Amino acid sequence: MKAKDIQKALTKKGFQKKEGGKHTKYILYVNGKKTRVMTVFSRGKDKKELGDDLVRRIQKQLHLEDPQKFEDLINCPLTYQAYITLLQQKDII
Repeated sequence: MKAKDIQKALTKKGFQKKEGGKHTKYILYVNGKKTRVMTVFSRGKDKKELGDDLVRRIQKQLHLEDPQKFEDLINCPLTYQAYITLLQQKDII
């Protein structure tokens, strides 16, 4: 899975991009409010395939233990509202 594909999907699901020093953060906002759900990407790695370990780390940061849910989030079957509901059920937001 490519970083740019994940980043593109995250922006469609309510995450806002925040540039930093060596990294770019994607932070989830709900109703205009910042949440504690976020993930970080190294700069310059957006065209490369990410290894399984890194994909699992991103999946964990997004609070998606099920690999299929993560793929659904990235490939769009899991909607923004369904993702928010899932996070609310886990008392994350």
